[in-house]
Amino acid sequence: MAKIIVLDDLSEDGLNLLRSAANIEVEIRTGLKGDALKLALAESDGAICRSGVKITAESLQGNHRLKAIARAGVGVDNIDTKAATRQGIVVMNTPGGNTISTAEQTLALMYGLVRNIAPAHQSLVEGRWDRKKFMGTQLAGKTLGIVGLGRIGQAVASRAVAMEMRVIGYDPFVSAARAKELGVQLVGSPQELLPLVDILTVHTPLNEQTKNLISTKEILVMKKGVRLINCARGGIYDEAALVEGLKSGHLGGVALDVYGEEPCTNSPLFGMPNVLCTPHLGASTEEAQTNVAVEAAELLIDFFTTGAIKQSVNMSPLDPKTLESLRGYLNVAYRLGLLLAQGDHRSPTSCRMSYKGEVAKKDTRLLSQAFAAGLLAHAVQGVNIVNAEVLLRERGIELVEQRSTDIGDFSSLITAEVVSDEKTSSAAGTLFGNNMPRLVQKNGCRLESFLDGTLMIFIHRDMPGVIGSVGNIFGRHQVNIAQMAVGRPSNKPGGEAVGVLSLDSVPPAAALADILAMPQVTRAWTVKLPPAGELPSWLGG
Repeated sequence: MAKIIVLDDLSEDGLNLLRSAANIEVEIRTGLKGDALKLALAESDGAICRSGVKITAESLQGNHRLKAIARAGVGVDNIDTKAATRQGIVVMNTPGGNTISTAEQTLALMYGLVRNIAPAHQSLVEGRWDRKKFMGTQLAGKTLGIVGLGRIGQAVASRAVAMEMRVIGYDPFVSAARAKELGVQLVGSPQELLPLVDILTVHTPLNEQTKNLISTKEILVMKKGVRLINCARGGIYDEAALVEGLKSGHLGGVALDVYGEEPCTNSPLFGMPNVLCTPHLGASTEEAQTNVAVEAAELLIDFFTTGAIKQSVNMSPLDPKTLESLRGYLNVAYRLGLLLAQGDHRSPTSCRMSYKGEVAKKDTRLLSQAFAAGLLAHAVQGVNIVNAEVLLRERGIELVEQRSTDIGDFSSLITAEVVSDEKTSSAAGTLFGNNMPRLVQKNGCRLESFLDGTLMIFIHRDMPGVIGSVGNIFGRHQVNIAQMAVGRPSNKPGGEAVGVLSLDSVPPAAALADILAMPQVTRAWTVKLPPAGELPSWLGG
């Protein structure tokens, strides 16, 4: 019999589902920390939690019994997934259960902010009747900007359109066709969106790309009087910059449900005029808590009764033998996705995967999912081989495959293409030995390059002196070149060529600017890939 410990308050519907399952024992112990939490986890086969408990590496250390953790909610920030993976513990989440509630919280804050609901109520409590003081603005006809058009962003967009708002959105992985269905005007970058909006809301994960996405510089390019809303993750807005923007009068209002550090009971924003704050209530509805509790309970019941792994954020849904035979190719496909995601910021409409040679005889669907996981890795929280294809399709991006067992220049070749309305970017990779991924083609140009670490890719005219000039620039900027590969689409010189440099450090912006200033260079960009031998957690890394 599997013992499941419930670590946070959970909806009765979820608890009853667990209790009614055969061969499952349920224990409820909330508020655990430190050694008490570590001991409780060590005595359990499965655990279910929300955001209250912190399951750290220390709390999992030496645990040889726990097999699965289910998070009743989308974020797994409170679970050390790397430590769980090292311990062989599956971590699963419930990304769909709180979508509507979080979208509605966003709209509630939006309405509350533009109609001064909270201060107007407080004035009555204090015995004042200040109708003129609380003159508001209507939302109909205003322009709403949405950064991040995943489940929640799309739910906000559809409701805003129904409210007769004009909606402008940015998401590098939402197709133009899907945006048109939603009634959203897509733009090519957050910076392009900022000057156009009356209200801005963000629905992205917090990562290197989105931390302080909106700070002083971004606020200054926005309209005077713009209002900012955040029900996603604290840290996407620079809170110090919000304070300054409010003091200067450039910001017309700020509404927050999330904060850089939580619980948060002391912030310079609290009590400021034109500020509306709530204590992370996005998923705090009876319906959302019931949905995520039931879904989390079902995940653990399926796992312990049938062995099924669903919605895992850290493990592959493969048996060990199959995983071992595919691991190297999964790594190649994943790195090709990472590479192409960093080379072009146009919204794709489709992705095409081509498998040639021995690899075409394997489970290519899983390889395509690994590619999708790499493509979305920096844009979507918790993406892995299990959910990547679903997340692509939600964004209106088709993923297609073609296979041929004919042997070409390599015994196995994986070619990936990312197609947008304006261009197609492609890259091909193969596996040297058992665990050495290599890039062997970029945009039709044959070459051979490492597929790890920091790369700089540049498109240039194939003529004497270009490579030497690039090397000299990096020499002046103290950037060491570990390896260089140059390719062209044919044997004839003088046309377009591609260069790929493996670098020992990330080049400074000034070095990249010097290279782009060369008349022979049309494009240049850097790509950050995992070090050689490092695998994503869902692949056993």
